[in-house]
Amino acid sequence: MALSFIDYAIIGSFFLISTVIGVVSSRRAGKSFSEYFLAGGQMSWWMLGISMVATTFAADTPNLVTGIVRNDGVSGNWVWWAFLLTGLLTVFVYAKLWKRSGVATDLEFYELRYSGSAAGFLRGFRSIYLGVVFNCLVMANVILAGIKLGGVLLGASPLEVVLITGTVTVIYTLMGGLRGVILTDCFQFVMAMFGAVAAAYVVCNRPEVGGFGQLLEHPEVQQKMNLLPDLTDMDAMIPLIIMPFAVQWWSGWYPGAEPGGGGYVAQRMLGAKSERDATRATLLFQAAHYALRPWPWIVVALASIVVFPTLESIQQAFPDIDPQFVQDDLAYPAMLTFLPTGLLGLVIASLIAAFMSTISTHLNWGASYIAHDFYKRFVDREANDERLVMIGRVATVGLMLLSGFVALTLESAMQNFSIILQIGAGTGLIYILRWLWWRINAFTEITGMVVSLLVAMFFQFVSPALELPELAAWQELLIGVGLTTAAWVTVTYVTPATDEATLRAFYQKIRPGGSGWKPVQQRLEAEGIVVRSEDSISRGLMAMVAATFLIYSVLFSTG
Repeated sequence: MALSFIDYAIIGSFFLISTVIGVVSSRRAGKSFSEYFLAGGQMSWWMLGISMVATTFAADTPNLVTGIVRNDGVSGNWVWWAFLLTGLLTVFVYAKLWKRSGVATDLEFYELRYSGSAAGFLRGFRSIYLGVVFNCLVMANVILAGIKLGGVLLGASPLEVVLITGTVTVIYTLMGGLRGVILTDCFQFVMAMFGAVAAAYVVCNRPEVGGFGQLLEHPEVQQKMNLLPDLTDMDAMIPLIIMPFAVQWWSGWYPGAEPGGGGYVAQRMLGAKSERDATRATLLFQAAHYALRPWPWIVVALASIVVFPTLESIQQAFPDIDPQFVQDDLAYPAMLTFLPTGLLGLVIASLIAAFMSTISTHLNWGASYIAHDFYKRFVDREANDERLVMIGRVATVGLMLLSGFVALTLESAMQNFSIILQIGAGTGLIYILRWLWWRINAFTEITGMVVSLLVAMFFQFVSPALELPELAAWQELLIGVGLTTAAWVTVTYVTPATDEATLRAFYQKIRPGGSGWKPVQQRLEAEGIVVRSEDSISRGLMAMVAATFLIYSVLFSTG
């Protein structure tokens, strides 16, 4: 598309404001590891909450939701709506525990909770496994969305999109550290939301659509509008309702929705001023993530069914787009081509904002693992803060290059989403129980991680090569959860427990509620050491259930 001067001016202003924030933040970012990767642990809850929402408002998210709606209808979104339970469990049970731990990264937790060489191995291995492998898969999904948006809206090639956006984002991330990321996220989130709502308004009033009322009366759209799948159709009920609520939310692992918290969510909680700020930040994140954002994307997705009813119609409208990238998720950027001058520039800037907020967070988070949990822990224990920040910046560049390469091999957002879900299948319960049950040990986590990865690789590569019968995604997920859970439960009971000194130190520091630490508590009390916990697991679970009804009520009453 040909952008006007006004469009370029809006996009240029966005880059200028983001750069100024990065420059201002850079004055403090390089002072120490804590400043660069945790913003000094002094951020307010509302900033942290908005930052987490902005991070999950990635450039690929509208594409993912559009692909879901076009294939499975509005009810198809239950595949990610069910993760609300995971997030609220973190809010009311784990947020304060993370802040109480005092660790610099969530991987440092391993040597606080476990003992021996297994704990060190787990920390080092996961610094690469999560910080590089998983992280690059997630970023590749975001970059893939950028490739599709750039191709449709600007006529840019995949390589041009990767090089230009990658360079800009890396420079911006290197400058400001986490503080710069958070401050810019707040600005970018406002832009991204305004752009999403404006785009939904404009496409609904296209002549082909005829307004919102006529859109909802279109026969093809009406087939996609149900908030719940057909209760008599088990082919829809199992993957969309039964599996997500019975198994997926507690057993799976997905960035931003880790059971018990983790990744950049834990990074934000650790950067909070207090336990209360950590809790409030994660609650704001869950409410905005599920109740505020989805409908503008869903409206555009429904309108795209009218304008581009088939993949062939999208390919005909954009013949220069590589057929590899013409999937249902391409319909979102295709609909944005109808935006008028000025608004087009604003929406493109908002999508760039969504892209930058997600990539910058993942780069900073992944680099913190490489610098703190791999380099300092295993390469140079005497490394000072200045050197760690330098290592983090080098890692930032490397992560961007790797994720850009992976993005060029992908085809659709849903493809990568399914792969990541399968790799994490069966590990979620470990992350829930490790805070609450003394018997979980390092070998538990190692087993869960290895078995889930092997099962995922089997379904992804071995099964097609052997031409085995193809299974539905939910069947593969259920098998992965079953095998992984059986493996780690067995290993937990046949391997030695974490040593007594580590268990006692952890219990005294964290003071978790519930009865899972009763043996440790009793041994401490026998020696006259009384540890009282003010945390109530049952009260936290009741708050989780109440908040679940509240947020779903807002989401569906709006819809």
